[in-house]
Amino acid sequence: MDKPSFIDTNVELKNMTTFKAGGPAEYFCEPSSIDELKEALSYAKKENLKVTVLGAGSNVLISDDGIKGLVIRLGRNFSTVYTREENENSGKVYGEAGAMLSSLALHAVKLSLKGAEFACGIPGSVGGAVFMNAGAYGGEMKHIISSVDYLDEDFELRNIKVEDCDFGYRHSIFTMNPSWIVVGCELSLEKGVKDEIESLVNDLKAKRIKSQPLDVPSAGSTFKRPEGYFAGKLIEDSNLKGFALDDSGAQVSSKHAGFVVNNKGTASASDILKLISYVSDKVYEDSGVRLEPEVRMLGFS
Repeated sequence: MDKPSFIDTNVELKNMTTFKAGGPAEYFCEPSSIDELKEALSYAKKENLKVTVLGAGSNVLISDDGIKGLVIRLGRNFSTVYTREENENSGKVYGEAGAMLSSLALHAVKLSLKGAEFACGIPGSVGGAVFMNAGAYGGEMKHIISSVDYLDEDFELRNIKVEDCDFGYRHSIFTMNPSWIVVGCELSLEKGVKDEIESLVNDLKAKRIKSQPLDVPSAGSTFKRPEGYFAGKLIEDSNLKGFALDDSGAQVSSKHAGFVVNNKGTASASDILKLISYVSDKVYEDSGVRLEPEVRMLGFS
């Protein structure tokens, strides 16, 4: 099987991530349809290439050596958002995996559908949000999803209901089956009062701007929330808020200790990982609680 024309080689990934760090993809494509996605997967299988799926790149740290195999980015070519059903009491909206989660959530807001307000400020893709059961301010994807479309290990298009997705904290059936690729999801929401919905969206946006370092490259919350604790508080208690190991640009945010940031985008992935490891070790030494990265590490051996 010849390499499909839409698959490129040695493509830089650094600027496809919010951390602004990392090396190239050995092979890379952005399929524009399910058929192209299947074709890319078939080529990877024939050539025995490992497949890595990338969305908005907002919750990943890519190795400086890059990613071996085929990186499939579900982005602008897979970003349709639309209304599936609407009546006076409820509505269903659909987003393809490459759409920004905020776009899907704001589409719901325009229809006066409530429940997705928490997602309006999350800087990830729909596919990534489903994969990780993204959440914020008390809301999670599992609360608003009705079903998910995905390709299984045989590249067959399947649909799974929310109750079978095994959603948990930053967990889903898809994290346990990495060969399954999310291609879209349906949200089922109740009608609300539009002014109240928009007011909540604006309140959450203001909270996010006030408390998070949105103007600096990062991957969002760096660590998972330990049961019974808050990662940011544990890091602050270890006097690491604003801490940097060196002048690489990697730093614990002085605005929110739960974020490791890449000032000016000058830090390498190894600089960032070194700081993440240091913070985890120091917090464990001080509190006995081991912080685990929420950020997905890609391409590291």
